[in-house]
Amino acid sequence: MTVKEYVQKIQSKELSVEEGVLLFTKNIEEKNKELNAFIEIFDCKDQVKKVQERVDKGEVLPLAGVSVAVKDNILIKGEKCSAGSKILEGYTATYDATVIEKLRDAGAIFVGRTNMDEFAMGSATETSYAGPAKNPHDTDRVPGGSSGGSIVSVAGDMAPLALGSETGGSIRQPASFCGVVGLKPTYGAVSRYGLIAMASSLDQIGPVGKTVEDVEILFDHIKGKDESDSTSKEYPETKQEDVKKIAYPKGFLEEGIDKDVLENFYKGIEVLKKEGYEVEEVEIPYLNNALALYYIIMPAEASSNLARFDGVRYGLKNDTGDSVQDFFETRGEGFGKEVRRRIMLGTYVLSSGYYDAYYKKAFDVQKAMRKGFQEVFKKYDAIVMPVAPTPAFKIGEKSNDPLQMYLSDIFTVSANLVGIPGISVPNGTVEREGKDLPVGFQILAPHFKENRLFALGKKIERV
Repeated sequence: MTVKEYVQKIQSKELSVEEGVLLFTKNIEEKNKELNAFIEIFDCKDQVKKVQERVDKGEVLPLAGVSVAVKDNILIKGEKCSAGSKILEGYTATYDATVIEKLRDAGAIFVGRTNMDEFAMGSATETSYAGPAKNPHDTDRVPGGSSGGSIVSVAGDMAPLALGSETGGSIRQPASFCGVVGLKPTYGAVSRYGLIAMASSLDQIGPVGKTVEDVEILFDHIKGKDESDSTSKEYPETKQEDVKKIAYPKGFLEEGIDKDVLENFYKGIEVLKKEGYEVEEVEIPYLNNALALYYIIMPAEASSNLARFDGVRYGLKNDTGDSVQDFFETRGEGFGKEVRRRIMLGTYVLSSGYYDAYYKKAFDVQKAMRKGFQEVFKKYDAIVMPVAPTPAFKIGEKSNDPLQMYLSDIFTVSANLVGIPGISVPNGTVEREGKDLPVGFQILAPHFKENRLFALGKKIERV
């Protein structure tokens, strides 16, 4: 069932909320031990009772009884939230994130908090304190990250919808690896209030689903301005648009990408051409610098944001009797290897003597890249490219080589740096060791033009 069909069955009393939720919680119980998609599974009885009462009173709920898996860095009042870390192990949220409030009002049921890379730092969901999540298409392989648990919950039929968050591809890349649809909205389109931040100028909460239509429905219920988040914006009224011209980047796709993944991407382009779209190769200024920019700006912001985890206010505390020593020991024990690496890198680029050489220069090039994308979007309605240079890789294959791990984000980070929306749509498979592994097709559009992504995404998924 699509989400729309499911809600119709709930509203017509053909299916009770309890029966609907059980369809998915049974799958969670059966599959989670192997896939490790959920860090915690919630007891949903109170939620189910409240939603059923609202349905019985005749209230029309657009997400009545729909199970939603929630990434472990989005706050749900009264539930634990650890961001996949040891340092926040046992922390209980004292308020709902805005997206949670909106979905609760719409009748959604939150079934659990999903596994993720520690503080969203990773591309494989391997750095989680709860252990790695696994790809349902091949459990020897990663699901991608950092929203791997949310993506696996949908790909493994443990929830029809999920919330993830993205800083540089953390929804789109795992969506590609696991064969589902993942959307990174326009920066500011969805409130970040109640999201544990990694890099505040790049982070964005986004929806995950089996189909483009399902993702569109979830997005429509979480978008919009929020007074609690000064970076959020009023979402403009969506109008029907005639999308005609599509671009893909010139001279950027040939290096470091698996041959069959690139061939798969070109097949997607042929689909769009057959549908009547003009698809042309173009030069996108500064696109080749995107990964380098990202790994200067992101660690700088992350090191600042993670300074709050000091063993004083909440989370893990090592009490040595010396406040300074408490700070060092708490952070040394509480943060994992990848998080410590990025804190050190971020502190370095922000330090006196290096700020101008690295961070300021990266910030200037980022502004130039934004202008470059704006120029392309004056002539073209959308940009397409692969999601990742490879299909899902083996667990542990890149964990000791951070540079190779970072390269898996090469096609996704530009959307976060520029603030534009991007979507990953399943686009066939490639074979590895006798198994068919999903590959995604990525579509980017100008700010607040998610409707173009949905329109083009539906064309791709029909094939």
